[in-house]
Amino acid sequence: MKRIAAISAVLLASATLAACSSDEGDGNDTGATDTTTTEESTTDGTEGGEATEGDWPDLSGETINVASDWSGAEQANFEAVLEGFSEATGAEVVYTSLGNNVATALGTQIEGGSPPNIALIPQPGLMNQLAADGSIVPLTDDVLAEVEANYAQTWIDLGSVDGETYGVWFKAANKSTMWYNVGLYDAAGVEIPETWEDYVTTLETLADSGTYGVSIGADVGWPLTDWFENVYLRTAGPEMYDQLTNHEIPWTDPSVEEALTVLAEVWGNDAVVQPGGAQRTFPDSVTAVFGDAPEAATVYEGDFVAGNIADQTSSVVGEDAKFYAFPSVNDSEPSVMGAGNVAVAFDDSEGTQALMKYLASPDAANVWIELGGFTSPNQNADMNLYPDETSLQIAEELVNAEVFRFDMSDLVPSEFGGTEGQGMWQEFINFYENPDDIQGAMEALEAAAQSAYGN
Repeated sequence: MKRIAAISAVLLASATLAACSSDEGDGNDTGATDTTTTEESTTDGTEGGEATEGDWPDLSGETINVASDWSGAEQANFEAVLEGFSEATGAEVVYTSLGNNVATALGTQIEGGSPPNIALIPQPGLMNQLAADGSIVPLTDDVLAEVEANYAQTWIDLGSVDGETYGVWFKAANKSTMWYNVGLYDAAGVEIPETWEDYVTTLETLADSGTYGVSIGADVGWPLTDWFENVYLRTAGPEMYDQLTNHEIPWTDPSVEEALTVLAEVWGNDAVVQPGGAQRTFPDSVTAVFGDAPEAATVYEGDFVAGNIADQTSSVVGEDAKFYAFPSVNDSEPSVMGAGNVAVAFDDSEGTQALMKYLASPDAANVWIELGGFTSPNQNADMNLYPDETSLQIAEELVNAEVFRFDMSDLVPSEFGGTEGQGMWQEFINFYENPDDIQGAMEALEAAAQSAYGN
């Protein structure tokens, strides 16, 4: 596939967003492939939704293949969404989990001439590549009208390539949430920090009280890129964030040095960071904070941490497990870095485009919202369906953010931002293990970027 420099997205705070998934497909999936049919019922007994509005065609006897990175509870909930479409149209929808490496899995299927009808992918950069290669088709007028009726222009722009709209943004994530063990914070007598300086002090106070301040799970690398992106957005600002995303400035730029210096204040502090982070999985870092015998008091990651807490621990989100906004740096304005999954179609058949239209409708979003662990960027989704105060709080963080940017590692070419063992994932592991070598980290990141972007 062609190497296409990914476009950067300016997601305005006025876009109505609402809370995220329980098990981010960014790197913590099992990687197993699972294929199921959603014509009758989902695997966990959740009830499917119903496409209550729209002139849905009779697709009886047709099979539509859909793929994404979701597995486990996320897969079951998405199958409940697809059930609504099956009930409205009579179509059989078969879902396949692609595991962690969506780009590789889809590339193999495309080369073999058997891609799914629809894929929901977590990387806009991959969408751009697929559009440039001619692998996916633009939305039909009918589907585009549904998108324009339900989405802010910023999401439409994010799903477009060279003036053509290809994507329907079905799922969103707030990745600027810092999760904490309420009991440990209370025992240490610390307050919720708002600035980076206060955050570092809070971690040190927690360490003095007998627990590590923060647990980090970085065995794959993607959580570390999220740390960097939040810090860089706050130290360099949104415009330079866009420039670095597009590789219009090098990774040896002084702005990168400043962000890495800020990160090193925490990553290089052995007293506050639980040891072994480069070998620890992200789910294990959540258990280290909210398990029965907590070893640390804080874990950073997106709003999907709520799902990990519920699945892996006996802690209760909203009671002994809460979050606060990623701290400001140098008086930065309120900022949110986020992510999501965009649906793209590999053909323009009636069934494929009808399902794309359904995914763009409030009905589809409402099914998963009510099941929990989900954020919809659909402006007309029912906010009253979010099941708990934490979900609403996350939505408010997004709505009130003065600056919103999409996850940088999902916007850049996948060989740089989304592949295990190389690019950003690997170089940030290397920096995490040796945070004193800021210059070496910048040079390694720049070399990897030049290889991926071809400049």
